[in-house]
Amino acid sequence: MRTSQQTSGVAAGIGSYFLWGLLPLYFVVLGTTGPWEIVSWRILWSLVLCVGILAVTKQLRSTLALLRDPTLLWYTLAAGVFIYINWQFYIIANLTGHIVEASLGYFINPLVTILLGVLVLGEKLRPLQWVAMGFAAVAVTILVAGYGQFPWFAFVLAGSFAIYGLFKNRLGGRLNATQSLTIETAWLVPLALVFVSVEAVTGSLNFGAGDVWSTVLLIGLGPVTAIPLLLFGYAASKVPLSWMGFMQYVAPTLQFLIGVFVMNEPMPPIRLLGFVLVWAGLMILMFDAIARNRRKTG
Repeated sequence: MRTSQQTSGVAAGIGSYFLWGLLPLYFVVLGTTGPWEIVSWRILWSLVLCVGILAVTKQLRSTLALLRDPTLLWYTLAAGVFIYINWQFYIIANLTGHIVEASLGYFINPLVTILLGVLVLGEKLRPLQWVAMGFAAVAVTILVAGYGQFPWFAFVLAGSFAIYGLFKNRLGGRLNATQSLTIETAWLVPLALVFVSVEAVTGSLNFGAGDVWSTVLLIGLGPVTAIPLLLFGYAASKVPLSWMGFMQYVAPTLQFLIGVFVMNEPMPPIRLLGFVLVWAGLMILMFDAIARNRRKTG
């Protein structure tokens, strides 16, 4: 039974990251819709879907009861702010020809998370982690040269998601994936309504403006957001965390391939060298994690 559960967990985990990896194609198809409207509908339809799931699974009342905890409210508000920043910059990157740079953000996210642990939580780096950070520093220098400018999209995405993870960690598992996304998106509803209203007043709102296909795709942002998250939540409960660490690179790898081979974004040798150094740093991190896990279990 345990093997069966792990197999289904691995399938769910790979499925979640595979779907996240294909997101650039979804947003490119929505290219006639502005990034602010896309994020607004992503918030609103995700909330509708999540509330529906909570109602069907009879978790709605228990979720509402959690709202009495002021600490939980503040952490979910902070998480909501940073996931909004992440979503907004990710979609802007996808619609402005920066898919490869966005993928870099998710490749370096583990390194930024480690740095955040040092700066905020006072954690100490192990020797191999220092080596990995050194690779990352050299890679950033090379990428700045390769791009001709600092890769802001990559670092905003990596930083916002790392801080989002920090606040989620502070929640201490008191919310499941659906409950957390429900409350986070509920906080963002006023902002989404403002953006949708502005788009409507200026006549640039795509939703319901005659293009049925665009409207369907905008409604689809709800399941496109929630389904990978639910698969991820299931996987995280069935397989070791170290396995999830390996699987997380499926998404940025697909995004990288889409950017280079589908969207034909430039990949000169110096930029490729920067990515290779980032990947080398990640390999060192994974080796360190495996070795540490063996020492603990051995």
